[in-house]
Amino acid sequence: MGKELTHVDEKGVKMVEVGYKDVVFRKAVAKGRIRLKPETIGLIKAGKTKKGNVIAAAQIAGILAVKKTPELIPLCHPIPLTGVDMTFEFGEDYIETTCEVRAYYKTGVEMEALTGVSVALLTIWDMVKAVEKDEKGQYPFTRIENIHVVEKVKEAR
Repeated sequence: MGKELTHVDEKGVKMVEVGYKDVVFRKAVAKGRIRLKPETIGLIKAGKTKKGNVIAAAQIAGILAVKKTPELIPLCHPIPLTGVDMTFEFGEDYIETTCEVRAYYKTGVEMEALTGVSVALLTIWDMVKAVEKDEKGQYPFTRIENIHVVEKVKEAR
C-alpha cells in the first residue's frame, strides 16, 4: 500500500509532530464549482441579488474559513498565513472559485485552500438559494462539485 496513516497509531488519534521540520515556503491552490441556473448567474453578475454582493461575501467567507481551518478540521495545525487570494470565474451555468493560500511554515496549506473554496461556495449557495429553489422548495439545478487541490508548492528559502 505504501504510505502509512500519520494521524492514527496503536494509541489512537494524534496530531502529527512537525517541530523537527524546517520552515519553508508553502503554497496550495484549490478550486471548486457551484452550478446555478443561468438566470441566477445573471443576477449575481448584475449585482441584483436581494442579499447583496454575492462575490464579495464569498471572498470574505472564504478568507475567514482559511484562517479558521484548524478550528474546523480537528487535526490541522494552526499556521501563520502570509496571504490568501480568492478568485471567481463565471461560466454560463457555474461559478468556479479558486483559493490560493501562502505561508512560511513546517506543514502544508492544502487543507486551508480546500476549506476556503468550500465555504466560499456554500456562501454563494446561501445567498442565492431563494432564486434557485423550484416550486417544491427543492434545488434541482444547484450543485457544488469538483473541489480539489490543483497545486501544492514546497520550496526551501
